[in-house]
Amino acid sequence: MLHVLTLSSLFPDATRPNFGIFVERQTAGLARREGVAVTVVAPIGLPVWPLRRGARFAAMAALPREEIWRGLRVYRPRFTTVPGTKGRWHVRALVAALIPLLDRLHGEMPFDVIDASFFFPDGSAAVALGRRYGVPVSIKARGADIHLWGREGATAGQVLAAARGADGMLAVSGAMRDDMIALGMPGEQIAVHHTGIDHDRFRPQDRSGAKRAAGVTGPLVVSLGALIPRKGHDIVLGAVARLPGVNVWIAGEGPERASLTARIASLGIGDRASLLGGVAHDEMPRLLAMADVMALASSSEGLANAWVEALACGTPIVITGAGGAGEVVTGPTAGRIVARDAAAFAAGIAAVLADAPDPAAVRASVEGFSWNTNAATLHAHLAGLVARRQASSG
Repeated sequence: MLHVLTLSSLFPDATRPNFGIFVERQTAGLARREGVAVTVVAPIGLPVWPLRRGARFAAMAALPREEIWRGLRVYRPRFTTVPGTKGRWHVRALVAALIPLLDRLHGEMPFDVIDASFFFPDGSAAVALGRRYGVPVSIKARGADIHLWGREGATAGQVLAAARGADGMLAVSGAMRDDMIALGMPGEQIAVHHTGIDHDRFRPQDRSGAKRAAGVTGPLVVSLGALIPRKGHDIVLGAVARLPGVNVWIAGEGPERASLTARIASLGIGDRASLLGGVAHDEMPRLLAMADVMALASSSEGLANAWVEALACGTPIVITGAGGAGEVVTGPTAGRIVARDAAAFAAGIAAVLADAPDPAAVRASVEGFSWNTNAATLHAHLAGLVARRQASSG
């Protein structure tokens, strides 16, 4: 039996059901593998006490410290963050919070390997904990953990030290692996580990009928992601403003909601642009299958699950060249990769609408992505780290 401790601060909970849902799916797939036992530790970072006021932090603080979450046993210890320090003390606080819990868990049922699902602060803490318990550590890079924390002055050194202390690493795309190597991480220890997709849920549907039922007349563009500058929703709005008769729906929540509302008004597209707010992940297949195009103008990504989910629904995508875009959009059937400006996005969307590909062909472009493949690859990777550790100590 391979006992895996999954450590992830990027994991859904009752207050954030869509947060890190791809980590949940990956972990659930691993837990279903024969001969694997998984314990999930999903730390919750809360700011120092005077800054915890407000409904959001109160709800997070009230979450159970242990629960069965969608079939997985999940522990949710708290650690303290200090705003304004740019993450400098996150790892120290996280390790201190984890040790009492992990001492108990390791004593009850020793884990064989630590699988950190995000590079910072999870990966940095995992390396310290791996030394404490004498087990190998794997760290997966997904996007902002490398592009933000790996380049931020207060944390870049910690990220690089974690990479050099890990027994193995995973990257969500070949492009992410290249970015990791460019930071000085040892390339020979980094394997590409693509995300998965539930092909039974994400599949083409009756697009015309769904749009009629929703009262949508004309082409529909959907953009998914947190309402933050990095996702570039304002660029997609600017693109749609150049395309008469085209509608746009943006699914997500975040601090840019007010500015995007103002942007819609200033562009004069209030009759064909909607901010949907947060959309439950269970509703995503219907939303994506309804769209004629999924557009996302990200400034950085690893390999966005939204790209793969849209394609599995038969919906072509128009995206920037961020991260592993070229590993997903491998031809015009899948969509277009364009520059990160409104004019380029308008041209890309118009090109897809003018020559709409067959949804079945679009779906076929991501047939190689599956959670079964993802779990099997992760299982082999982690088991290999354990075997090498045992061989070197024997």
